[in-house]
Amino acid sequence: MADICEKDESGNAFQGDVLLQDTHNTYVRSEKKLIATVGVEDLIITESDDAILVAHKDRVQDVKKIVDRLKAENRTEAKLHRKVYRPWGAYDSIDMGDRFQVKRITVKPGAQLSLQMHHHRAEHWIAVKGTAVVTNGDQEILLTENQSTYIPIGVVHRLENPGKFDFELIEVQSGGYLGEDDIVRFEDTYGRT
Repeated sequence: MADICEKDESGNAFQGDVLLQDTHNTYVRSEKKLIATVGVEDLIITESDDAILVAHKDRVQDVKKIVDRLKAENRTEAKLHRKVYRPWGAYDSIDMGDRFQVKRITVKPGAQLSLQMHHHRAEHWIAVKGTAVVTNGDQEILLTENQSTYIPIGVVHRLENPGKFDFELIEVQSGGYLGEDDIVRFEDTYGRT
């Protein structure tokens, strides 16, 4: 990217929220946070939800060594990404602690999650954008912005976006085990049962 992006008068290429001061021949890419540089040159700096990388341009190929270290030290960054894409949309793991996890979930128009249940976690869903049809046990409800629903452990549930725009919700999971493998699917549009 550093080679193909348009450069400023100091030879810098940048994307996102970036402030450069006395910086030369440097590539800076920000996805979310402001990156400011002062008095540096010949660097590659990238920021994502998962990590920040700062490397000299001559050493970029050594990123593989960092990945190998992450794997050797069994770091979660080597296996998991904060934002995970699924056929129905994506989820972003916002926060995690002992016995809880918070995700921002985006469901594409016309898409739906599998009809599923969990053995070890309950979920609280808070709608923040759009409208969804939610199956929660024997009930089917229309969930709109600023409304919420609670799904106890063991209750069969599903979420569907019947709208023309993305549906977004905040999901708060709580329980003794919060792994992605605690999903029992009964029906799935995407062949994952």
